[in-house]
Amino acid sequence: MARRIHVFEQPDRFVADAVGVPGQRTFYLQARQADRLVSVVLEKIQVALLAERLTDLLKVVGREDPDPAPDEAAGDDDAPLGQPLVEAFRVGTIALGWDVSRGKALIETRAIVEDDDAPEVDDDDPDGPDLLRVFVDAATVRAFARRAARIVAGGRVPCPMCGELLDPQGHLCPRRNGYVH
Repeated sequence: MARRIHVFEQPDRFVADAVGVPGQRTFYLQARQADRLVSVVLEKIQVALLAERLTDLLKVVGREDPDPAPDEAAGDDDAPLGQPLVEAFRVGTIALGWDVSRGKALIETRAIVEDDDAPEVDDDDPDGPDLLRVFVDAATVRAFARRAARIVAGGRVPCPMCGELLDPQGHLCPRRNGYVH
């Protein structure tokens, strides 16, 4: 199957979100520009680290918000993911950068490669993994990071005794000698 490369120069919307109940959620990145919509699946830790690293990137390039307003999050996008929610691919690797000429962050996600011995491929190689490349301004990065942090924090809460995540069906806590918490 031919490689699919999805490029969004300035998407109308770029968000992370999760679908499902805590403990069984599927995490998505979604980019929309006009009538084009691409959704990719990734792990919760990838969402958390992406938000953290994007915030760090803004600091490095001097685009962090030096004095954020207290109601800054009031205008954030809290709408659900766009429909239809169709997985383009599962993310294996994520690369970040700053395009100086555009003054925008670059987020690039590549599909999981099943073959561990697969050689590195060029961007124009038709046999490489599928790719989502998004360019977004600093304000969009800040809004993305705030939403991603809320989505990640919206999962299961940790057990106050052992720190393991609580399961809705019950939790066998090792610090309580296996008694259900």
